[in-house]
Order: sequence, then structure tokens, then C-alpha cells
Amino acid sequence: MIEWYFEYEIQVNRPGLLGDISSLLGMLRVNIVTINGVDQGRRGMLLRAEHDTQLLRFEHILQTMDTIKVTKYREPKLRDILAVRHGRYIQRDADDRKTFRFVRDELGLLVDFMAEIFKQEGHKLVGLRGMPRVGKTESIVAASVSANKKWIFLSSTMIKQTVRNQLMGDEHSDNNIFILDGIVTRQASDERHLQLVREMMRMPTIKVIEHPDMFVQHSEYDMDDFDYIIELRHHPEEEITYEVLEKNTFMDDRGQNGMFGGFNF
Repeated sequence: MIEWYFEYEIQVNRPGLLGDISSLLGMLRVNIVTINGVDQGRRGMLLRAEHDTQLLRFEHILQTMDTIKVTKYREPKLRDILAVRHGRYIQRDADDRKTFRFVRDELGLLVDFMAEIFKQEGHKLVGLRGMPRVGKTESIVAASVSANKKWIFLSSTMIKQTVRNQLMGDEHSDNNIFILDGIVTRQASDERHLQLVREMMRMPTIKVIEHPDMFVQHSEYDMDDFDYIIELRHHPEEEITYEVLEKNTFMDDRGQNGMFGGFNF
């Protein structure tokens, strides 16, 4: 079976237009898997056919229709699938195509997006930017559950400031999602923790790093190593400032017992 993404913009909004397109697809024996509005005046469809000739015939017929304008007709990308599922496209940076932007009201879309990334096999390095209490860590955990993957915190401030220095048992599995806080790891003085991070970075698995810009400072990694950069804000105009983030992490550190006050495994 072949899956294809078809998106069109309505030129003449007349009754029965969608029915005509659906009937045409039915005659060509092309199935509509999912259909939804994806933008103002646009509709997207995820199609499935047994042979590519069926999709080619449909494409030729579309060129004769003046009631719609075809905007996309291609193999479905991740953004296409999510647009049909949620009814809108994920915002993408115009200059840096691997950067995707979300606001807190879109947590459901964000979780779905990350879950699809987590389902992929092999190495993927994901950076997640955002201010405190915007839902970064919770979204990563929820996406891991949705992808049926186990999540492993190497460093975190979710409950207490956590800095781990070794893995145990099945935690070495390539099927796990490794999560670390870039600020906490950068401030860590435990060489065993830093060695564990280097070991994790070499593993062919999914890694998610909160505050990636801070993580790459004074390390052998840079932003080009990331496959995806996700930005999560309370509102679209919010500025992500690391001075505030570092101050909050430092205060959390002083408020715990011991140097890091977390769990030392």
C-alpha cells in the first residue's frame, strides 16, 4: 500500500465539492485515511492506494479542476500527518528549518509531535528550549509514554536536582529515551556523570536535552549536532532567557542537601 498526502485550497466554495472529490477517489479505488481542515480555506487528506498509477490518474484529473488549487501532493511528511490529525500545521522557523515552535496551549500537539520522533529508530538528538514551568519535562515524559518507550533521567530538576553517574540493568537499552537538563549537566563537577553523558551521546538512541544552548557551552558538542530544536513558550512573544534559568537552577541547588541534593546512583 502507498500513502500520499493531498492538500488543496478552495477556490469556489460550493456545496458538494468535498463529495465530488471523495467520489472521484472512490472510483479510482483510492482510500481516504484521514481528512481535516489544516488552515484557513485549506483541507488536507491522507490517502492510501495499492498502486502509484491510481495516484497519478488522480493527479492528472486534479489539473483540470478550477474549483480547487492543489497546494501539496506528495509522500506524507511528519508535519503533514500531524496537520491532518490536529487541524493545523506546526510552526517552523523560516531560517532554521529544524526548529519548531509551540505554545503551552498546544501541549497536545507537541506531545504527539515528539512521540512520532521517539518512535523512529536509531540516533536522534532533540533539544528543548523553554522557561521554567512551561511543561517541558512533562511533555517529554508524556511523549515517551505515547511512544511506548521507557524514559531515563540523567539530570533533571523535575522533583529534586538529579545527577546520575551510572546506568543499571535494562537502562542501557537502545529503546530507552534519555533525558538530561543542559544547565544541571553543565554545572556538574562529578566526572562520572559527565562520562555517563558522553557514553549516552554515543548510543544509537533518542536523546532529549532541555536547554541545549547551555549544554553545548564548554563541551565537544554544538547546535549542528541536533536533529530537532523545539521551543515551548507560555505565549508567542515570550523571550527565553538563560540568565533567569541559571539563577533558578542555582537557587534550587542551594536549597537541597549536599552539593547537588539529588539522587546519586
